[in-house]
Amino acid sequence: MKGQSLIVYAVGSFVAIMLVMGIMWSVQEVIGRTVVIYVAHDQDYSEPILEEFREKTGMKVKIKYDTELTKTVGLVNLLIAEKDNPRADVFWNNEISRSIQLKEEFISKPYCSVSSINISEKYKDKECYWTGFAARARVLIYNTDLINESEAPTSIYELTDEKWKGKVCIANPLFGTTGSHIAALFAMMGDEGAKEFLLNLKENEMQIVSSNSMVRDQVVAGECWIGITDTDDANDAVVDGKPVKMVFPDQGAEQSGTLIIPNSVMLINGAPHEENGKILIDYLLSKEIEKKLSETKAMQMPTRDVDTPENVPKLSELKGLSVNDYQIFEKLNISREFVQNEFIE
Repeated sequence: MKGQSLIVYAVGSFVAIMLVMGIMWSVQEVIGRTVVIYVAHDQDYSEPILEEFREKTGMKVKIKYDTELTKTVGLVNLLIAEKDNPRADVFWNNEISRSIQLKEEFISKPYCSVSSINISEKYKDKECYWTGFAARARVLIYNTDLINESEAPTSIYELTDEKWKGKVCIANPLFGTTGSHIAALFAMMGDEGAKEFLLNLKENEMQIVSSNSMVRDQVVAGECWIGITDTDDANDAVVDGKPVKMVFPDQGAEQSGTLIIPNSVMLINGAPHEENGKILIDYLLSKEIEKKLSETKAMQMPTRDVDTPENVPKLSELKGLSVNDYQIFEKLNISREFVQNEFIE
């Protein structure tokens, strides 16, 4: 009996150990199939992409979105705060200049994705700290009930004209693509030239609202006649049949062009699930995803040759500003300080 008891005890202990190990293996399997991504791109367009990735891979995808008010900047600051204890594996940014900031802060880690081979060199970091894809552009949006097409401005520099006094709005220039656009003007026009232009807009009683989508909504409502916003926000209203039209500004031979704004994606230095992060980055940088994003209301423009709907311009057909993303990054602080002092109460 004693021997049998020992056998039963041993078997029971073995089973218990195996059960515990089984639980541990299950937990490890769940952990091993997880990826954490911070996303500055609009949730309406990014969430279906990430849900599809989840379905295809079976991976658990944890997502943290930014708020509309602090677009991009909020997540950038969070990633910097978490530098010594990273929680994210991947950052899907909605522009590039602050992705460069994260490279400078050693937040990102080089990863040369096989999916990025056909992406133009001007849309990716030469050391693979970030890669651009699916671009937007800065555009003018105007209310067609208030402005005839023949009278609509075709340049941002026309907005200082007295006839548009109090009728123009932009998003908060401290954040998001508007902040990058202001920095780009400093890089292109020089500090004094950009300051003079912005002060002329201020003198013309330009309104500042909370976000690019609010710019669109104000123009749709006729609260503003004209706004400077992004293609995705403007096209959303156009597709919905609102009384607005969108203009790619400054496209003439002697004009400066407009700001082209690719999304960017990066691997986080010290990522808890680095290999899973690489798999997700490969997926986001695929031609398939650029095509999908071009087919949404966001009408994002692929960075390479991809079949797109007729309403989506080719990047090769658009005239961009004659500055690169690193020049824009270098002007972020001085431009931010200027708008903080002059435009933000």
